[in-house]
Amino acid sequence: MREPVVFSTHQLHPRAREKLSGAGRLVIASALDPATLANEGRMADVVIVRAPLPPALFDDAPQLRAAIRHGAGIDMIPIEAASRAGVLVANVPGANARTVAEHAFFAAIALLRRFRRVDKDLRSGGWLAGRAHAEQGMDLSGRTVGIVGMGNVGNTVASIARNGFGLDVIANSRRRDSLPEGVGFVDLDELFAKADVIVLCCPLTPETTGLVSRERIARMKPESVLVNVARGAVIDDEALIAALKEGRIGGAALDVFATQPLPPDHPYFAFDNVIITPHMAGITDDSMLRMGVGAIEEALRVLAGELPVNLRNPEVVEHYRRRFAR
Repeated sequence: MREPVVFSTHQLHPRAREKLSGAGRLVIASALDPATLANEGRMADVVIVRAPLPPALFDDAPQLRAAIRHGAGIDMIPIEAASRAGVLVANVPGANARTVAEHAFFAAIALLRRFRRVDKDLRSGGWLAGRAHAEQGMDLSGRTVGIVGMGNVGNTVASIARNGFGLDVIANSRRRDSLPEGVGFVDLDELFAKADVIVLCCPLTPETTGLVSRERIARMKPESVLVNVARGAVIDDEALIAALKEGRIGGAALDVFATQPLPPDHPYFAFDNVIITPHMAGITDDSMLRMGVGAIEEALRVLAGELPVNLRNPEVVEHYRRRFAR
């Protein structure tokens, strides 16, 4: 009997690999370019996704049952191509929500306390040079956090903000009923005008692309800071760079970018009030364990003939069952 193949774009946590032992053969992509992924993934039974999949992968993959996102955001999976091919799409929502939320506060506090300036001048100019920035720093306490997107991450950010720091929280989301008690719903323009810390947690959709526009940035307070743990294309980069050059906002913490990896000569690197991280907000050993185990558990369900718990294209089920009817 043929051994099922689970093809992963990246290595998995050791404990996730252990769960697959005896139920399938794990194959790791040799490269992440579209041609390699399409070629190496075409004989897989399940694909685990941490890099953008090419639509061509689904054109000639006779055994492929499911594409499972190692995490929450499914924009790396071309869902229309997968659905046309009768392939299930699933994800592991919430597995790294706390990790991402903790990163958002780490970044916000670092901006408010002028950490990059302090660290740079302390190392180059000594104790007093670093300490000179302290009196321009700001407390997080007493400020208002504005959250864009109230999924698992947004709700966790809100919980930490209210229960951990005692902050006022306002939010904007596609669904008002996704806001917990005590979090006020406001429109986006009002959120950008009122919030001292703006945290972007929304998915990338046609509606959210360019959401952080020149007009909305102009509404921000001069000392307010922007934290992006969503997707890079949510921000109009040219508008944000212009605002930073003119000193019109307090700073930005950016973990995601429209082009990744971020080119080393990108203008963002020139600002002392910009914290750049390499799309790592949701990555720790703990979260990699949770996401890896969650993805493998979904893969095992599919290989056992069940549907994923977190199925994201339920309309394809009938087509899928016809493909694998025995």
